[in-house]
Amino acid sequence: MTSVRQFLSRLTRLGNDQAFLAFVKYIESGVSKVLGLAMVIVVLVAVVDLCLFLVSDLLSTADRFFATTLFEIFGLFLNILIALEVLENITAYLRKHVVQVELVIVTSLTAVARKIIIFDFSKATGIDLIGLAVATLALSISYLIIRNINTSEDA
Repeated sequence: MTSVRQFLSRLTRLGNDQAFLAFVKYIESGVSKVLGLAMVIVVLVAVVDLCLFLVSDLLSTADRFFATTLFEIFGLFLNILIALEVLENITAYLRKHVVQVELVIVTSLTAVARKIIIFDFSKATGIDLIGLAVATLALSISYLIIRNINTSEDA
């Protein structure tokens, strides 16, 4: 019965705005740490996968290795870079407790660049290309705006 009273007492204290905000910040911090740890695992698994892919393809395919698998290799490398940027977003959030828009835009630009690099022109339509072009343009303009704002704030 005492534990129920303690629990109810804690819930009542969460009615206070400051206590509630502290509780939410604690939960956000915990979730961010779990996401960071999960992203580290994803990056490590992706690096191992890339290494295994390189070794198996180098040993099994002697002719036309670069013609057939180069785009796959670029895609895997860029996947790892994107995962590292997402990890950087998470660690930046843990440091400053704000989402850094510039990092998010750079991550998005890297993802669009990856898509452009591994783009299969034989299966794509004109709409796909237009969509990638619009996304690239919008993200580039967004990056330029955010970069200028951050530069003027630093000065």
